[in-house]
Amino acid sequence: MPYYGVVVHHSACYSINGKGYDFFIAKAGAIIPSSEQTDPLYIHVCLEGDFSQPRNHWSAEQKEQIFILNKLVLRLAELNDFQPQDVFPHSNSCPGPKFPWSQLVISPEDRYH
Repeated sequence: MPYYGVVVHHSACYSINGKGYDFFIAKAGAIIPSSEQTDPLYIHVCLEGDFSQPRNHWSAEQKEQIFILNKLVLRLAELNDFQPQDVFPHSNSCPGPKFPWSQLVISPEDRYH
């Protein structure tokens, strides 16, 4: 069954509780896969941290998480036959109103992110 894209969460989301995602991207950059599928229509990716607070500066760890998310989305799109631009928030409050969506500029043609 094909997927329609990727849903992004942050670990501060009240509905995560250690589950509810297919891949977890830790602050240190590790990608941890879930042992069970979350949703038959979308692949859920959770980033460790809280993206609901305003920031003047993103830490090196947060920038690395976004870089890894970009690469993961490209690979998942390629493997599962959806467009890499099909990336959606979990809700209005998750992954947080300050999530850096502008950093998710993904182009499979030239691998720009």
